[in-house]
Amino acid sequence: MENNKNNERINRIINNLHVKTAYRNKYKKSCISTRMKELHTPGISITVIDKGRIAWTKGFGVKEYGNTESVNNDTMFLAGSISKPVFALAVMKLKEKGIIDLDTDINNYLKRWKIPKVNYWQPKITLRQILSHTAGLTIHGFEGYLQTEKLPSTPQILSGEYPANTKEVVVNTLPGIKYRYSGGGTTIAQLAVEDLLGKPFPQIMNEELFQPLKIENSTYEQYLPSSRLNQIATGYFEKNQEVNGGHYVYPEMVAAGLWTTSNDLAKIIIEIQNALKGKSDYLKRETVEEMLTPQKIAPFMGISFFLDGTNNERFSHTGCDHGFVAHLISYKNDSKGAVILVNSNEGTPIIEEIFMAIAEEYNWIDYFPKERNNVKINSKMINQYIGDYKSDSDIKIKIFSEKQTLYLKVNKQDPIVLSSVDSENFYIDILNTNIKFKITKEKEVKGLTIIQDGVRIDAKKL
Repeated sequence: MENNKNNERINRIINNLHVKTAYRNKYKKSCISTRMKELHTPGISITVIDKGRIAWTKGFGVKEYGNTESVNNDTMFLAGSISKPVFALAVMKLKEKGIIDLDTDINNYLKRWKIPKVNYWQPKITLRQILSHTAGLTIHGFEGYLQTEKLPSTPQILSGEYPANTKEVVVNTLPGIKYRYSGGGTTIAQLAVEDLLGKPFPQIMNEELFQPLKIENSTYEQYLPSSRLNQIATGYFEKNQEVNGGHYVYPEMVAAGLWTTSNDLAKIIIEIQNALKGKSDYLKRETVEEMLTPQKIAPFMGISFFLDGTNNERFSHTGCDHGFVAHLISYKNDSKGAVILVNSNEGTPIIEEIFMAIAEEYNWIDYFPKERNNVKINSKMINQYIGDYKSDSDIKIKIFSEKQTLYLKVNKQDPIVLSSVDSENFYIDILNTNIKFKITKEKEVKGLTIIQDGVRIDAKKL
């Protein structure tokens, strides 16, 4: 009976993809098979979490073009930057054990490489700053390496030395002051944990996270054992162009090197959800609460997870490597979520299209952008808006009223209805346009600003 219900839900989801249009909150519907063809995406793996457990996992398409082997529950994809929060979870466990401190100068843990001085000044960087991308460090992301290329050591990567294909990782803004995403920073964290524990990084992650959580199909190994090779998907760029060798190698393992399944990532999410309820044997509630607490410098960031939704109810992360795209979304208290893995860079849009279908089917709270209510404006105030306006670039704007409804006319365009958020802020429901009136304390309208696609046009009332 449960399987039948799940199958019905799956069918509704895969036939109800929400494809964005040029207009806000307007979507056209499509199905997964059509979108996979349009976006040249051979394979997708989806796992949905509901009521604090895995509701279902399902693969769509094939691991590789020209091969009939289907994506299944054990198919492994590169997870890109989702490697970061998975690593951060292990760091939080090491913190619980008293092995590591998030607020200690990371140079105290580093042995083979140190945070470079900037001229005479020695920056002090912490793991908390690195994992919340507030350390002022450079290098956003990494290109990876062909499987046939010589790989640099982690110190060589951080120093920008051959055979590394990126520049050195340095501090070039004040630490702890602003958010700036840095894969370079998380590579420093990788080296620090290796130096502290004296073990290869994949072994550390296996011992500290994967084995305790019985995660069987995830690894940070970059040269996979032969027993794993039949599990992995082949990566594609655009137009069915296969990644050289099927996938790149990422010695920057924390930044981009995790091989995993959607099912394994869902298990990790559920462990976090359980910890928040005090029901995890792996992590304490206060540990996960700290991980998912907004950082003062970057209120949309926790420890490696991005936070959004009302009261930061959702935590999430995306990932992108050559040929692979990944995304996970989870609710803290509602015990819902989903993981989607794709083996095509061109397939990036389909991920959000599937998420919206899942959100609609499982009634995800506060996921879709809220519809704006048209607030009724006091009739006395309406007269204040009416008049002619002109911008410095000679755009002529007219505001007039009919039957207590305001209209905007720009140059020779036909008039268009204005809807109101409040007495100062208006919008055009059928276009992606906002209007903000400039109102004095005496309730006089002196001008307006039209905002479209981030572009502002200021106009004075004549």
